[in-house]
This record gives sequence, C-alpha cells and structure tokens, in this order.
Amino acid sequence: MIYPEIFEQKTGFDKIRTLVGEKCLSALGKERVEEMAFSDRQDVVSEQIGQTDEFVRILQGDKAFPSDHYIDLRMALKRIRPEGTFLDEKELFDLKHSLQTIYDIVRFFRPDENRTAYPALTALAGNIPVFPQVIQSIDAVLDRYGRIKDSASEALMRIRREISATVGGISRSLQSILRTAQAEGFVDRDASPAMRDGRLVIPVAPAFKRRIRGIVHDESASGKTVYIEPEAVVEANNRVRELESDERREIVRILTEQTDRIRPSTPDILHSYAFMATVDFVRAKALFAIDIQAIKPRIEARPLIDWRDAVHPLLYLSHRKQNKPVEPLDIVLDDENRLLIISGPNAGGKSVCLKTVGLLQYMLQCGMMIPVHERSQTGLFKKLFIDIGDEQSIENDLSTYSSHLTNMKFFVKHSDGDTLLLIDEFGGGTEPLIGGAIAEALLERFNRNRSFGVITTHYPNLKQYAEKTEGLVNGAMLYDRHLMQPLFKLSIGNPGSSFAIEIARKTGLPEEVIADAADRAGAGYIEKDKYLQDIARDKRYWENKRESIRRQEKRLEELTARYEQDIEAVGHQRREILNAAKAEAKQIVTEANARIEQTIREIREAQAEKERTKSARRELDEFKTSVQEEAPDAPARQTKKKRKKPVAQKQTAKPDGKHPATDSATLAVRDAVRIKGQQAVGAVLELDDRQAVIAFGMIKSTVKIAQLEKVSPSQVRKDAVKSTTAGSRMADSMYEKKLHFKQDIDVRGMRGKEALQAVVYFIDDAIQTAAGRVRILHGTGAGILRELIRNYLQSTPGVRRVQDEDVRFGGAGITVVDLE
Repeated sequence: MIYPEIFEQKTGFDKIRTLVGEKCLSALGKERVEEMAFSDRQDVVSEQIGQTDEFVRILQGDKAFPSDHYIDLRMALKRIRPEGTFLDEKELFDLKHSLQTIYDIVRFFRPDENRTAYPALTALAGNIPVFPQVIQSIDAVLDRYGRIKDSASEALMRIRREISATVGGISRSLQSILRTAQAEGFVDRDASPAMRDGRLVIPVAPAFKRRIRGIVHDESASGKTVYIEPEAVVEANNRVRELESDERREIVRILTEQTDRIRPSTPDILHSYAFMATVDFVRAKALFAIDIQAIKPRIEARPLIDWRDAVHPLLYLSHRKQNKPVEPLDIVLDDENRLLIISGPNAGGKSVCLKTVGLLQYMLQCGMMIPVHERSQTGLFKKLFIDIGDEQSIENDLSTYSSHLTNMKFFVKHSDGDTLLLIDEFGGGTEPLIGGAIAEALLERFNRNRSFGVITTHYPNLKQYAEKTEGLVNGAMLYDRHLMQPLFKLSIGNPGSSFAIEIARKTGLPEEVIADAADRAGAGYIEKDKYLQDIARDKRYWENKRESIRRQEKRLEELTARYEQDIEAVGHQRREILNAAKAEAKQIVTEANARIEQTIREIREAQAEKERTKSARRELDEFKTSVQEEAPDAPARQTKKKRKKPVAQKQTAKPDGKHPATDSATLAVRDAVRIKGQQAVGAVLELDDRQAVIAFGMIKSTVKIAQLEKVSPSQVRKDAVKSTTAGSRMADSMYEKKLHFKQDIDVRGMRGKEALQAVVYFIDDAIQTAAGRVRILHGTGAGILRELIRNYLQSTPGVRRVQDEDVRFGGAGITVVDLE
C-alpha cells in the first residue's frame, strides 16, 4: 500500500520514471516504464533486480547486445486480423527488422556461457517464439531498401520491364522532339524534359507553345514557361499510367499474400513483442543504474534498512553536472531501532535524508537497483506512508496543520509492523506545546504498532522521548560551528541541536536581540543546547578517529599482502635463476663436447701434422681453462670466446702474415682450392709444375699454383651453409618487397628528372616482384611529363604495352603499363 496517491511526486520518483523512459529505444519499453509498480513480494523484486543487474554486466562487457530496430507494430498486427487486409511495404519491412531483433536477442542467450552468466535473462528468453521463416519470406519479396523486388512475381517483373521499355521510348522521342525544337529556337538550349502529373513534358516559352502540338499540363509560377506533352508521346504516357496501375495492383496482391502467411502467427508475434518490450525496459533500468552507480543489494523478506553510503540519485545527477560531491548517508532501521527521530539545523539536510530513504526504498520495491554500498542490506515493506510538504486545500477547507492531522489519522489506523513511515517536521504547524504533545502521543502509537520510520522534528520533548523509549533512536544532522555551515552528515545515536543562536548570529541579527532571546529561553536551555553540540562534536571527532584507524588497518593489510606477494615472487625468481644456471651448465658441457669433437676432426683432416696437432691441442687446453674459470658468468665467457678467435687465426697463419705457400707437391686432382684473397671455392681438374686448371662451377680457369690455397672439406661445408643462408635471406627480402609493393605511383608536382628517376625505380621494383600491371599518375597539364615517361617506358625491356587509363578513371592523366 502506498499513501498518499501522490507519493511518487513527493519523493521524486516521477522524475526517476521520466529519466528511465528517456533511455528506452521504443514505445514498447516506455509503456513498461509507465507500468512499473511497487511490489512487496521478495521473489518478484529479486527477479526484476536480478535481470537489471545481469543487463548491467552485459552493457559493461565485451559482447555486443542487439540494440537496433525495437519497432512497435502491434497496431498494424491487430489491423490485419480480418481477411483481405494487408501490411504495406514499410510495415512489412519494419516487421522483418523487429522479428530479426527478437531472433538475435533470443540467440544471444542460447550459448552455454551466456546461459550460465545471465540466468535470469536466459529464463526470460526461454520460451519466446522466433520466426526465421517469416523473415526469409519477407526477404524474398523486399529488397534492402524496403521496396518490392522485381523478382517478387513473374507478373511484376513483366510489368516493370514494359514500363522501363515504354519510358525509354518516350524519353528518346522527347529528346528527338526537344533537339528539333532547340534547333528551330522554340526551346532554350539548356532545357531538358521534366515530369508533371506523372507524365514527361517539355518546357517551352509561352510565345512558342503553338509551335509544338500537344497537351499543356502546367505553367511555371512566373508564367515564363509552359510544360507541353507532345502529341507523339501522349499514347505512350497513357500506357505508362496503365502499367503503373497494374504494378500497384500486383504489389497489393503480393502484400496480401505475404500478410495471409503472417496472419496465423500474429498471437505469437505479439507475445514476442511483449518480450522485446521487457528487454527494452530492463535495458533502460540498467543504463540508469550505471548512470547513478547503483548496485544489486542483498534483499531480505522482512522490514529492514541497513544502508551504507546511500545517495539520493537525483541529487547525485544534479551535483555531477556541477562537479560537486554528494555526502552519502549511513542509516539503520532494524528490530531494535525502528523509528529514527532526526533533529538538527534548518537547511541541514533532514528532509533530503527523509526523501532519500523513501525514494530508494520505493525504487528497490519497483525492481530498480539503488546507489548504496555493496555491504548494505535491504528489506521489504508492505506499506509506505509519507507526510511531507504543504497540502493545504481551499476547496476541502484544509489548513496546513489540518492536512497533517488527516495524514496522521490514516497512519495510526493503517500502520503495522510492515509499514515505513516518513514524516517531515513532525508536530509543526500549530502551537508548539500542544503540537509537541500530540506528536509525542502519535509517536507512542506508531511504536506500539511496531512500525518503522524516519521522522524529522525540532521539538525537544520528542528528542527526550526517543532517548528513553525502546524502539526509538535519535539522529542528528551535523553542523560546523566554526565555519557556520551544515555538514549534511547523519549521525545516529544522539539528538541534534537546531543551532538557532548560531544561525541567527550568522544571518546578522543584532547581538542585543540574540542576547535577549537567550535570556528569555533561560540559561538551562542554552546550556543543554551547548551540551548537545559538544556531544555531537565529540562524536564526530571519535568517528573521524575510528575512520582513520580503519584506513590505517586497511593499509596495513594491503602492505602485508604485498610483502607476501613479494616474498613469493622472490622465491619464484630464485627457482628461475637456479634453473637457468643448470641450463647454462648443461650448455657449457655441450659446447665442450663439441669443441673436443672439432679438435679431433681437425687433427684427422691435418693428417697428423705435428704443428697443427699441437696448435689444436693448445686451443682445446685454453678453452678448458676459460670454461673452468668463467663457467658461472655466461656473459664473461662469451667475451672470452670472442677474444680467442683472433688467436686461432694467428696460429693458422705464417709469422709474416701471408698465406702458407702452396706447390704442386701439396695439391692433387679433385682437391678443393681457392684463389688467395677470394671466397669462391673450385676443384682441381689438371695439374702441372706451375699451373693448374680449376673448375669454378661451369667456368674453367688456368691459375698459377702459387696463387692458390687448399681448402679443407669442413671449410667447404661451412661455405655451402653460408651460401644457402644468403640465398634464403635474399628470398625473404624479395618476398617482403613483393608484399609491400604498391602498383600505383603518383609523380604529379615533380620535376622531369625527379619524376623519371622515381619511375625507373618503380618499374624495376615492379619487374622484380612480377607485377602484371602498374599505373603511373602524372596528370594531364601540357603533356610534357607524360611524353617523357612514355619515351622511357617504350625503350625499357620487360614493358609489353603502354596505354591511357579508362576515361572514367582518369584518362590521359594516368599511364597504364603492362609488364611481361
């Protein structure tokens, strides 16, 4: 039960309803917003808020939810119930789009991961019918612009072809007549056929209208032009009119046929539209929840308010535009403290606090998420009563106080343990003594009924009654006496002061008036008010202290967690270092074995030469020493290895730095040799005392033996590997060039030599990458650049043909080059 009927206007929920409606995509969703109603059933409220919470996660996730074509066609679908009625092209087109949207929404919840992540919305979409056959049937007759296709029927295709042919004939006839008239001077040179009343006509000056035989259809506003349908095309235009009528009849027949297919499914389609309306409504609530940073609180099936950081949504949106913060409220109403009596200064936030409670509780029980902290708990009330503002009525002979008493009469009669009362300025509007007494008596009745409520007042007797009565608790809106401004913070547990003296002093009331008022109030009252202020100040101090300790404890917990993570990371890093060291040791052993095998191979290849054997053994000893000294330090060992290479080179060379002498005694046929100072390796074919015939691939050459040096088989294999690697790199480079090669080049604005150089490089790259055709954009101008480029191209090998680009794509300003 909600009281009074204007509860939504008093709490501001009417503005919430408007804001949510603005976020809907269609009239379907807006209707659901208007139908949104208060509920006291936990299953209903939990389901609605669960759906909204899931939609918030969808909107904040990565998957795109269908949000187009939420079109309301319910009236059109109801209109086609009688036989012979049909949907027009636009309605049929909109129906296809809306049915496709419904199909996409239902399909969105079909995958298992979505079914698990969004159970409430998946259940909502569970039994919704979809109509892929209807969509396909409409697609068969409508094109992507919503017009009937030519292929919708054979008759329509024939009619439209005849219309096209007839109109084409009319156009040719008109053009012929127009050219003749222009040649004779009857019609302006720049005139062209026009359309009047669906018929093709020729614009003619009034002085010459008798020169062209035909029918005058229209005249320009200025009277300087008349539009004549020549006699030669009248019959053809009449035929076009007949064909257009045939076309309309055929389109109506096709639409009627489509509507007849749809009509049996109308009830199911309307049911699907109701589902789409619900989705639009839930989506709008989710968007609003994101705007006000609302959450899904824990809901219990009993009267309870245990809110942390509750914020009035309208105040939050208003202050956000002004970049102003909103002071959140912490409020608790439970079985021990059911009625909260809030006191404090005027304009201190008492009424805002009361409205915040009423609005958020009403939003919650309308299935909306509310802006509170995630640690908050909420309950459900069966009755919400509010008395706020001035409801005096001349027509009903009600004064302000009488209207309040009328409301109190209703509250006393209907309130119970499931009621939430919201009363502003309780007892006000009449003589303070009797008003306070009546308010205290009413408060006693509300407490006896075990009702819950938030009540604001300035009366001291109500503060005292709340202090000594079980079930009631005082609350104060805090005020800064030093800055002389309200803090808009609610403190529960102690009554608040009205700060009347301080506010009077701040407004500039004469000091003698303030002193006289204090004397009249009595020292006891003034002292009591000061004590209340001191209590509120001390409480605020200890609350701030407690909050500071809480923050420090939280920071300590964070530091502890971070240190534990660091310790774990250090242990992980230690294990990685040990594993890396083991891998390094294994690599060292592998390299040592390889070095030993290489040394043995070199000794065998040197055919047991004493000096070469000693040199190989010395290198092995040095490598062994370096490994033993620097095995723990991989970078240093790599440096040592690099430094050893020149030593090995020096040992293989003669002291004078020249290559070892070669004579016929050391060479034999088929030996691998190369010319000193070169890399190419060849084979000995013939040999005499001073010269040798060497084969370098397919080339034979006679070379003096003194210029040759013998190459070991291992070196031949290394050179072969290097050659293969170089070839692979060349292939990779060519592939990269082909991948990034562009078949167009723009040389406009370049000088002749600069442009020609660019074209040369461009054609070279095109031939290398096997491009079949390229384009050179040089512009038209005087044609000098074009001629220069074409002269070069005609003398270039690999160019098969040079020609202008098609006139539609640039003509003579672009040269197209076909390559062999």
